[in-house]
Amino acid sequence: MKETYAETALLTFGPVPSRRLGRSLGINNIVPKICSYACTYCQLGNTLKMQIEREAFYSIESIVSSVRMRIDASNKRHEAIDYLAFVPDGEPTLDLNLEHAISALRPFGIKIAVISNASLIDRSDVRDALCKSDWVSLKTDTAVESTWHRLDRPSGKLDFHALQNGALAFREVFKGVLATETMLVKGVNDSEYELETTAAWLQRLRPDICYISVPTRPPAQNDVNAPLNETIAKAYHIFKERGLNTELLITYEGDEFAYTESRENDLLGILSVHPMRKEAVVKFLEKSGGNWEEVARLIKDGELKETHYQGHTYYARVLKKPVKSA
Repeated sequence: MKETYAETALLTFGPVPSRRLGRSLGINNIVPKICSYACTYCQLGNTLKMQIEREAFYSIESIVSSVRMRIDASNKRHEAIDYLAFVPDGEPTLDLNLEHAISALRPFGIKIAVISNASLIDRSDVRDALCKSDWVSLKTDTAVESTWHRLDRPSGKLDFHALQNGALAFREVFKGVLATETMLVKGVNDSEYELETTAAWLQRLRPDICYISVPTRPPAQNDVNAPLNETIAKAYHIFKERGLNTELLITYEGDEFAYTESRENDLLGILSVHPMRKEAVVKFLEKSGGNWEEVARLIKDGELKETHYQGHTYYARVLKKPVKSA
């Protein structure tokens, strides 16, 4: 398994502002865009390849090298890094090397997070891998199976109840911080029944913190919208009544994106997993000494796309299926 320098550079991005983790250096350990779900609200667009089998996508050496490069560049610019976060443009636990990659990153002395859709949590090897990290987020959009199919659009090979049991098993052995994230979509999982059912399930799971979020970037489906403010407030109240430590993730995270010596690779790396508002891209270019002509060229070359959502202009990487070697 041998990656080019450009591929190695794009394995990481940031550090970027995170509403959950402060300043996180992102690790993109999955080939675009392989996932076990095809969530209607996904900010990265539609899943290019549905998969639930684990495999090794990139070498551990390449991941470590890319992280080291980002850390060195961040240190030169006095950019703080609070977490190394596995938050790729697919499901991170599909990576067969995840456990070994986490262990290989330990010498950097920075806490490690994994943001997962929890679709493989019924597997003991996945639970073992996640136990190596300091902070894990498990997607929990609903506790109603029919809604799970409608909203997260999982692989047909996944078993809803097996995943719930897997999450409970993980809770019993994980020593770090366990977070859950519930993305509320108007008219889908935001009814009182849905919220009460999800809150009751989370009460069983006993996470350290429950995040309630809403779509803030262009979703995969055009008909996806955030619930009304009154509904979000009701959800928060229902979760709190169950004794859940709850936090809302409904605001914009900010424009402070870091860069290294390769501005184009930095921008492509961020936009592969983290669509940015136009204001954020402008600020990034100003800080790194670039200009808008670079963005225009990347759009013309088919590397970036411009989209609009809730009155804002966003830019995202055009994700393409990998070309198989002959």
